Amino acid sequence: MSDTLPMPVSTLSKAQRSSILNLVRRAARAEILPRFRNLERSEIDQKKSHQDLVTEADRAAERMIARGLLALFPNALIVGEENVAEHPEVLDKVADAELAFTIDPVDGTWNYAHGLATFGVIVSALRFGTPVFGLIYDPVMDDVVLGETGGPAELVMPKRRKRRTLSVSAGGPVEALQGYLPLYMLPADKQGEMAALLPRFERVLSLRCSAHEMRMLAQGHVDFVLSAALTPWDHAAGALLCQCAGGHVAMLDGSEYNASKRDGYLLCASDPATWGRIRDTFAFLLDLPNP
Repeated sequence: MSDTLPMPVSTLSKAQRSSILNLVRRAARAEILPRFRNLERSEIDQKKSHQDLVTEADRAAERMIARGLLALFPNALIVGEENVAEHPEVLDKVADAELAFTIDPVDGTWNYAHGLATFGVIVSALRFGTPVFGLIYDPVMDDVVLGETGGPAELVMPKRRKRRTLSVSAGGPVEALQGYLPLYMLPADKQGEMAALLPRFERVLSLRCSAHEMRMLAQGHVDFVLSAALTPWDHAAGALLCQCAGGHVAMLDGSEYNASKRDGYLLCASDPATWGRIRDTFAFLLDLPNP
């Protein structure tokens, strides 16, 4: 997906989009917030490592959101992070699904499990792997960044009945850029070279939470997000929201992003020129010459 390529039109009505948001808010109130800073050790499990956690909040919220989505869209493919952990074959169906929904019930689970309020709920709708609707909900503040194909990215505060259109930053030269990248998720043989490059930027951090990193990008507070270890529930909604806010989105090798992709690096940036400068800086990740 890039900002110059035609995209499929979202098939979701305004009422359906509102129902999805209400479903996510209910799941947060019922399953996520009551457990925040109240988890017992027995309610926190490891998946692949001690850095990769899952809690009872993740499982319960995903089940509730999945049930609700299937009630609204009985024929849709549901791609939930926790369900895929047990049934990885679901990912093989993404590219061919006319309508699929991804669910990250608690993005930033490590933060959530350790009492940090930097976590969120991510839901996207896909047509044949291309994101056509996305939302990133902050349960703590009860606000959401959402958008659909062809429309703007908006920050919506339901309780206050406020809505604000978002736009990405103006970008600029590398030394003036701020962004996020997951150094710890890069291949071990690339981490040292990446670490040595970071001082070239104004500031590069990681929030351990794709939800808030992508929200910050869509709001123009940072200039780029580089994502590795691609998973549709982490990245599809944020990629679309960056584009809706006027940003440029593509794989680091220049190819179009699709949520069915599992390898490579996704680079979301404020504009094509800024994207290109960052791509050139990170060319070593692709084993290409660094200009």
